[in-house]
Amino acid sequence: MAGVVRVGTRGSRLALRQTDQVIRQLLAAHPDVEFQVVTITTSGDRRADAPLPTLGVGAFIKEIERSLLEGSIDLAVHSLKDLPTRITDGLTLGAVLRRGDPRDVLVNKWGCTLAQLPAGARIGTSSPRREAQVKHLRPDVQVVPIRGNVETRLEKSVGADYDGAVLAAAGLDRLGMADRVSEYLEPTEFVPAPGQGALAVEVRSDDSRALEIVSPADHGNTRREVTCERAFLEELGSGCSLPAGAYATTEDDRMELTVFLEPSSATHPARVTVQGDSGQPEELAQDACRELGVLGAGTESGHGR
Repeated sequence: MAGVVRVGTRGSRLALRQTDQVIRQLLAAHPDVEFQVVTITTSGDRRADAPLPTLGVGAFIKEIERSLLEGSIDLAVHSLKDLPTRITDGLTLGAVLRRGDPRDVLVNKWGCTLAQLPAGARIGTSSPRREAQVKHLRPDVQVVPIRGNVETRLEKSVGADYDGAVLAAAGLDRLGMADRVSEYLEPTEFVPAPGQGALAVEVRSDDSRALEIVSPADHGNTRREVTCERAFLEELGSGCSLPAGAYATTEDDRMELTVFLEPSSATHPARVTVQGDSGQPEELAQDACRELGVLGAGTESGHGR
């Protein structure tokens, strides 16, 4: 296994931290391999001020995947929630690492909970999923679009135009900024994005050496859980636009899946929880969609980060 392995990633501080986390785990299994980090700017990075829903599926990974397919890198490290449910032809998920904290968090200038926010508080998020759930829990709160890396959004969240923001717990943890959290939002009540908190290593499907190198980092329970969450999105439709979330947990051979969906035709969002065999994550996702149908949510195409 000795030799050089080129690892592609976005260039943000968080992306580099995540890539370092992956490399350290791979080095433990392959100390004779030299891992070289290659930073790649994506269209999502270049359009830092564009509203998130306008960027399209794959805005934070397309250029990285192109480099992988062209052979200029050997591995690609992604936040799994950035990956479309259908993996690009010729590529595969070689490893899904043990998931970090999957929760969303609230940060705000008062250091209070979502329930304690003053009426009219301006909370930043560009995620349709987060916006829908904030408005459902606190309809008197203003939800304001916000873009930028984690550090930028934290700075904006206590600036002149915002009173707070909703972000991912895992990102703050990896940047050593968990002290900024005002409230951790319970994932069965404020449902995360599918795959949130998990890191994925993408490789070429025919690259047996790369597949062998990354396989020790794969975490079975996390892979099954995120497979279930992503299968729920796939059931909704791969061209995703509606606010949706999914959160799966495993215990022994059982899996529990909580999903959230705000269909365009419903007055209120729907949230359901289903349980089943952890070895059949796709079937559990189908069960969740059937339950949403019973509640009148339907299965229109869509999702939201």
